[in-house]
Amino acid sequence: MNLPERRDAALRRLLEEAGAPSVPPGLTEAAVRRGARLERRRRAVRVTLWTLFCAAFVASVVLLLVTGGPTVPPSKTTPPLQHW
Repeated sequence: MNLPERRDAALRRLLEEAGAPSVPPGLTEAAVRRGARLERRRRAVRVTLWTLFCAAFVASVVLLLVTGGPTVPPSKTTPPLQHW
């Protein structure tokens, strides 16, 4: 019997001797309620963030359409070419 087989056998013996673990009554229901509450909260945050993102996108598009978009001022760093 090699080492992994001995470990497996020892683990099986421990699990068989220990029996079923005792779980407090109502633990499952409490876990389900907590999980549902967390899922509702995550869904609400996700919906809120998507709503804000869409509102910001629509506001950006409206601003772009109203103002005509960004305009680049003429460059003043180089003098005009004269008398070539």
